[in-house]
Amino acid sequence: MAKKLLKGNHAAVYGAVLAGCEAYYGYPITPASEIAEMAATLMPKLCRTFLQAESEVAAMNMVYGASGSGKRVMTASSGPGVSLKQEAISYSAGSALPCVIVDIMRGGPGLGNIGPEQGDYKQVVHGGGHGNYKCIVLAPNSCQEMCDLTMLAFELADKYRNPAFVLTDGVIGQMMEAVEIPQTVAQLPDKSDWAVMGTAESKNLINSIYLDHDELEEWNRKLQEKYRSLEQNEVRIEEYMVEDADYVGIAYGSASRVLRTTVDTARSQGMKIGMLRPITLYPFPVKEIAALPDRGVKGVLTVELSCGQMVNDVNLALKGKMRSEFYGRMGGNVPSSNELLEKFKELFGV
Repeated sequence: MAKKLLKGNHAAVYGAVLAGCEAYYGYPITPASEIAEMAATLMPKLCRTFLQAESEVAAMNMVYGASGSGKRVMTASSGPGVSLKQEAISYSAGSALPCVIVDIMRGGPGLGNIGPEQGDYKQVVHGGGHGNYKCIVLAPNSCQEMCDLTMLAFELADKYRNPAFVLTDGVIGQMMEAVEIPQTVAQLPDKSDWAVMGTAESKNLINSIYLDHDELEEWNRKLQEKYRSLEQNEVRIEEYMVEDADYVGIAYGSASRVLRTTVDTARSQGMKIGMLRPITLYPFPVKEIAALPDRGVKGVLTVELSCGQMVNDVNLALKGKMRSEFYGRMGGNVPSSNELLEKFKELFGV
């Protein structure tokens, strides 16, 4: 495999291209604009579609249409843009349409600023649109994973016929690292059994409207069965020095990179601290977190670039066996590893 020095945003586009993405529809917004820039460069060279839409709303509705015709399709944005896309994301989930949305989170609320934050967790993981739906959510913490998890997002989106997010923050989107370029996906899945193919033979219909109450309830039941299958089969985590840990930090995205350094420093000083990193935010690693007290862990600290959003899911997963402490920074600020180490000492007396 060849290596290439890539920005995280660019690595996501490489992953999309390698996964067979056939169309990109988007609208620029810092700190995600380089995704549209790279897509505009690569997609036409490969005889694939790139279109800068007139708005985020239009871009996501174009994704809906292209996905409904059986194409692998992608868009990208940041917090305010993702907020505007939510209605069409709900439509896509309601129509069981596979697509990939990359969200490079920035400071908020409102226009906020262009610094890194993790304030989009709730609207992405728990669904910012209407209805009883879920999106697959993958959380890279490196440029390599921006490439690899974007490829995985396309695979899972098609496997479950569901929108999939690649959710990370401005640090990961803007940083540059060496990326091993994976092999191109050899064959795309056949979608002729459900997609609107535009031929006389194709009788398929894509919609998310069921005016009969019983029909809509039955469709919702089928969606919930799909989500249960996702929860049983697609959870992904990274554990780092958890085996003998007395205390465990939980973080994703750039916060997990800082936390990993904290763990290394703590271990060098004789403190048994480990890290659990959710790679899938949905499905969330409920069983893996619930098992921590049974593995001898005495305390948990959730670290986020927010006022505390994932920590609510961590505490639900712990089921009252213990309660996670929380430490967060906001406004584009990122904690240092020493800052986190001091917080472990303060909270747990290690």
